[in-house]
Amino acid sequence: MEQFIPLISEVGFPIAVTLFLLYRIEAKLDNVVQSIQSLPERLSGK
Repeated sequence: MEQFIPLISEVGFPIAVTLFLLYRIEAKLDNVVQSIQSLPERLSGK
């Protein structure tokens, strides 16, 4: 059990940061996808 505590502290923090950043990037990617999908409508409207 004592061996797992350093492992969790060394690996757990990078995993938590990675998950947080992926969550934030996902929201931004949704906006990009929506913009790309609406682009043909905007171009044909001109």
